[in-house]
Amino acid sequence: MKKYKVLIDPQAKKDLQELFYYITTNDSFSAAEKLLNALEKTCYKLEDFPERGHIPQELKQTGIKKYLEIHYKFYRIIYEIENNFIYVHAILDGRRNIQELLSERILR
Repeated sequence: MKKYKVLIDPQAKKDLQELFYYITTNDSFSAAEKLLNALEKTCYKLEDFPERGHIPQELKQTGIKKYLEIHYKFYRIIYEIENNFIYVHAILDGRRNIQELLSERILR
């Protein structure tokens, strides 16, 4: 079985920091820490099952098919597989305008 290595790019790390800050401010440090740990754990599960994701609907409509996504609750983790690496590009709150966020990052 092919082994993959997950790399979280700087923008996705920034997404995690912003989520952490938002949850800490609007709920609690404990809730933010719990969410952050769960999201990171979900990302690293891709090492064993990278193909389990699906093409985000917003990207499928544009013909871009190299990115996949998985979900943790209503958070969307956008990534791509390249050789033995999984690059996590975004960790987004699915309640936000995903089309706009992906346009700013991937479709530019």
